[in-house]
Amino acid sequence: MATKAVEIDFSQLSSFFGQLEAAGNGALKQEMIKFIEGIGDEFLRIVSEEIIRREVVDTRLLLNSFQKGGAEGVWNIKDGGLTLEIGTNVEYASYVNDGHWTNPKGVERRFIPGDVVLDGSGKIIEFTYNPSAKTGMMLHQKWVEGRHFWEAAIRIMERMLPGLLDVKISEWLHSYLGIISRNPE
Repeated sequence: MATKAVEIDFSQLSSFFGQLEAAGNGALKQEMIKFIEGIGDEFLRIVSEEIIRREVVDTRLLLNSFQKGGAEGVWNIKDGGLTLEIGTNVEYASYVNDGHWTNPKGVERRFIPGDVVLDGSGKIIEFTYNPSAKTGMMLHQKWVEGRHFWEAAIRIMERMLPGLLDVKISEWLHSYLGIISRNPE
């Protein structure tokens, strides 16, 4: 009696396994790291736009700190490139964002030495802190409302991120596994 056999051809799967191997050998991780850094760059751009849009009074130190590689900026990549910490080390950033009192608790007024420029009515229109100046301004205790640029940038990014992730994951599935994802809409 002749042997009966069934031949199963998995040759088409070899390319699939090759794609899985490529993804597993670090190529996908490197693309993920680039994507995360791109998201970080976009977030810094949004924070900077919010600082400008909200007309935060700034000597550019705060604005410049929200740039990758900025002197006072925070850009830390951890967990093999899969975690990115972004922020600023500018001391007054939280005061500008969250709000603050002009004087310490219990101090009703205090003199701040500096160079002043006055308008025609005697109102200060420009002030530069200068500890050796004989002129300056008197600060009265009051609350300065925060500009909330950080929270605004987070809200914008939270709205953008799902769409960005959908596109990128679809690209990765297609690139590494040959899967063409369908847009449910």
